[in-house]
Amino acid sequence: MSTTADPQIDHDKLMRFVFRAVDEVGATLNTALVVMGDRLGLYRAMAEGPVTPEDLAERAGVAPRYAREWLNAQAAGGWVSFEPATGMYTLPPEHAVALTDEDSPAFLPGFFQIALGSVMDSPRITEAARAGDGMGWHEHNHDVLDGCERFFRPGYNANLVGSWLPALDGVVAKLERGARVADVGCGHGASTILMATRFPNSTFVASDYHAGSIATARRRAQEAGVADRVRFEAAPAAAFPGEGYDLVTMFDCLHDMGDPVGAARHVRQALAPDGTWMIVEPAAGDSVEDNLNPVGRAYYGFSTLLCTPCSLAQDVGLALGAQAGPARIAAVAAEGGFTRFRRAAETPFNLVFEAKP
Repeated sequence: MSTTADPQIDHDKLMRFVFRAVDEVGATLNTALVVMGDRLGLYRAMAEGPVTPEDLAERAGVAPRYAREWLNAQAAGGWVSFEPATGMYTLPPEHAVALTDEDSPAFLPGFFQIALGSVMDSPRITEAARAGDGMGWHEHNHDVLDGCERFFRPGYNANLVGSWLPALDGVVAKLERGARVADVGCGHGASTILMATRFPNSTFVASDYHAGSIATARRRAQEAGVADRVRFEAAPAAAFPGEGYDLVTMFDCLHDMGDPVGAARHVRQALAPDGTWMIVEPAAGDSVEDNLNPVGRAYYGFSTLLCTPCSLAQDVGLALGAQAGPARIAAVAAEGGFTRFRRAAETPFNLVFEAKP
């Protein structure tokens, strides 16, 4: 029987869903178009002022026919405005900040780049899901790795030194005097380099299980002029080197680990008696209904395609997921031997926890 003839089917509701799905396809395609615009410098060229397709092609050095189609797609989605009388396309200044200013906490292209990379790798995740297998972080394409740093770095730049570290009990004073810090799961080293730049009296040991990311981090530290006080090591979270640390940090990575409890136990052993473990995790509530919002939707998507497979590819494979929530993070800390745990700070995208022995 046809669904349109079924008396249980609300035809208007069905068509509203169909047109919502059309919008979803357009949004999916726009992910690639945003990355394209970022790589070709199209948004930066538009930030100089209104353009015709020919103007944009000349400014950015692309073929005019591609410029026209790209502009029309951006206009249809409301990313740029179009004036029919003049044929001019304009990038609003607020959009220009979000799409061109890498120092802005609202910078978006990295968010789209990691999303595009995740979609590109989705066929492998689809097959892994049949058997419950995992896919390691190191197995993903460069858009996932590079996009991850470009997504998180603006938030760290905006919050880490100015609000997150000051929210921890006595930590900033220690860093200013000279502390020993371990940055675990450091990726390309953005968080480590930021702290090392702000606190030159402190020393930092940063680690990540992905050797390729460590090589990139070492190069970035040299370029930033902090290599004298930062050491990068390829090591898993449950076996990072050193002890007697005043501060151990984990930025957006605990939920990706196969054995977060084992990592917590190692942090406990590596800390000085009055040391602090700072855990930065994606913003989430403790129940599914708390996370049924745009941020939760994005993070559940990343969790399905990146975070859960990453954990399942490792020993234990606890698979906390990107929307683990405060209660589950607190339970990991408690099982790791920490007796004090609190939420110290938050943003629309992150929760910052402080754990003490």
